[in-house]
This record gives sequence, structure tokens and C-alpha cells, in this order.
Amino acid sequence: MTSSTLPPLPPLPRPYQDTAAYWEAAREHRFIIQKCNNCGEYQFYPRGVCSHCLSSDLAWQDASGRGEVYSFSINYRAPHPGFADKTPFVLALVTLAEGPRMMTNIVDCDPDTVQIGMAVTVTFDDVTEEITLPKFRPAYTKVR
Repeated sequence: MTSSTLPPLPPLPRPYQDTAAYWEAAREHRFIIQKCNNCGEYQFYPRGVCSHCLSSDLAWQDASGRGEVYSFSINYRAPHPGFADKTPFVLALVTLAEGPRMMTNIVDCDPDTVQIGMAVTVTFDDVTEEITLPKFRPAYTKVR
């Protein structure tokens, strides 16, 4: 494959007002989530109001980066041409240590070893200069 025929990128997130801080932190390899200053609950995905009490008094907090696989699927077929060289991949719902659940990928392991209840920790995938995706890897794996 020549440089003029690079494979397409997978669809990428488009940061907006409510998510800009999250994506900026990810680019810095920091994992943050929102915490409501009114009721004290954490939430993910980022949004303008608390999903528990509807307060708009939210703050960004550094998160532990730890979690547990709640559910997952191994995808053997690429849903988009940008994923063609990434199959099979694991799409998972991870319960963060702070409580919210996050849809993400489990990486740095054989997909067949992923299990519900598996401890995971955040890692970062610098997809482009502008976008870094937080993903998770088994907690027992070494950082590359």
C-alpha cells in the first residue's frame, strides 16, 4: 500500500461545548469524568446537566481509570471501512470505579480472554493529532 492509498480512518468523535474538556484531557492522556456539585453523583457520557438530579452545577474530576467489564461483544466484521484492519475487536460496557458505565474498547489482549467482571484500566489511543480515545486494557497487562 502506498502513502497515497492509506486506509480510511474510523469515524471519530466531534468535540462540542459539553465534551471539549473531556477530549482535551484525553489528548493529554488524562481520564476525567463529570461530578455533580449538587448531588455528588458521577456521570458519563459528558453532558450539560446531571443525569441524576438535573442540576447544571457540574465539575470535571480526575477519574481513577479503573473499571470492570460489565458486558462485551467481540466484533469479527468491520462496521466501517476504517475498522477493517482492526478486527476482531472488543466493544465493551465498562463500569468505572466511580460508578458510571462507559462504552469503550478492550485492547492489548486476545479478545477471547475478555470476561465479564474482568478488572480493566484506562489506556489511550492517539488516533490523530486532534483525537485521542480512552480505551481499556486488562489490569494485569503491562503498559507498552
